[in-house]
Amino acid sequence: MIALLQRVSEARVVIAGETVGQIGAGLLVLVCAEPDDTEAVGQKLLAKILKLRIFSDEAGKMNRSVQDVGGGLLVVSQFTLAADTKSGNRPGFSAAAPPGLGEALYDRFVEAARAQHPVVQTGRFGADMQVHLVNDGPVTIPLNMS
Repeated sequence: MIALLQRVSEARVVIAGETVGQIGAGLLVLVCAEPDDTEAVGQKLLAKILKLRIFSDEAGKMNRSVQDVGGGLLVVSQFTLAADTKSGNRPGFSAAAPPGLGEALYDRFVEAARAQHPVVQTGRFGADMQVHLVNDGPVTIPLNMS
């Protein structure tokens, strides 16, 4: 699985004019499943996200996790993270999991996140979403567990 983390002071997902997920300070987590991914890969990714020390401590050093600071998670599916841009000008997406598998792995990831973290909001798999965020830092971290 691939994830792109953005440390945010606030973020929300809007679908057809309706806000479907919203957090204050925390992490916007864009997630993409790949064809060989399993639920275990998603668990490993989630564990890394929850413990990654990318929030500032009292000295201003990135030394605290989203759990340490009590931040929220806004989890959004984004198959375009698997884009292949090596040739031509149109990205290819064959490295992303097929929609059925991608949605199942996304759903399991969200369920696990909700079981392990108190504030988890989401977008909607496969929907045309507008993601609004204020990147704090800016801090943007790519993770690839494949």
